[in-house]
Amino acid sequence: MNRRPARRRIAVATATAVLAAGTFALGAGVAGADAGSTSGKQAKPATKAQVLGLFDQWNAALQTGDPKKVADLYAKDAVLLPTVSNQVRTDRAAIVDYFEHFLQSKPKGTKIESVVNVLDRDTVIDTGVYEFALTDHDTGEKSTVKARYTYAYEKQPNGTWLIVNHHSSKMPQG
Repeated sequence: MNRRPARRRIAVATATAVLAAGTFALGAGVAGADAGSTSGKQAKPATKAQVLGLFDQWNAALQTGDPKKVADLYAKDAVLLPTVSNQVRTDRAAIVDYFEHFLQSKPKGTKIESVVNVLDRDTVIDTGVYEFALTDHDTGEKSTVKARYTYAYEKQPNGTWLIVNHHSSKMPQG
C-alpha cells in the first residue's frame, strides 16, 4: 500500500492549519493595535468640524494658485477623479498637472451640502455637493460649476490628514 498520498494530505492539512492560525493571530494583533496607543490612551476619532475643516484647508490651498501646495494635501498614492477633466489622476505629477490647469480659473469652492462619515480614528469620508466660482483666464468671464464630491481622508503617522481619494463630478442638468 502506498502511503505517500496520505502523508502528502496530512502535510497539506497541517500547513493549512498553521497558516490559518497565523493569519488569525495577525488579524487579532492588527485589531488590537487599533484599540489604543502605546501610552494606553485611545486616540479619539475626528469630529465632524475637524473633517469639514479639511475642505477649508484644501480650498485655501487653491487660493494660493500653487498646484504643488494643493497636491501636498494628497497622499502619494491618492486617486483624483477631477471635476473638469476626463483623466483619472493616480500620482503626484498627474495631480499637479490637473491643478496647473484648474487653478488658471481662480476657483473658489463653497460647500452646499456635506455628509461626514467617521469610519475609524484614521479614516473619514466627506461627501456632498459644492460649487466653484470660476473666472475664465482669457476673457475674465465669471461662471459657477456645481458638482458632487467625495473626499476620503486618512490620518498619517505624523498626525496630518491627507486625501487618498477625491471624486468630483459636475451635477447633471435637470
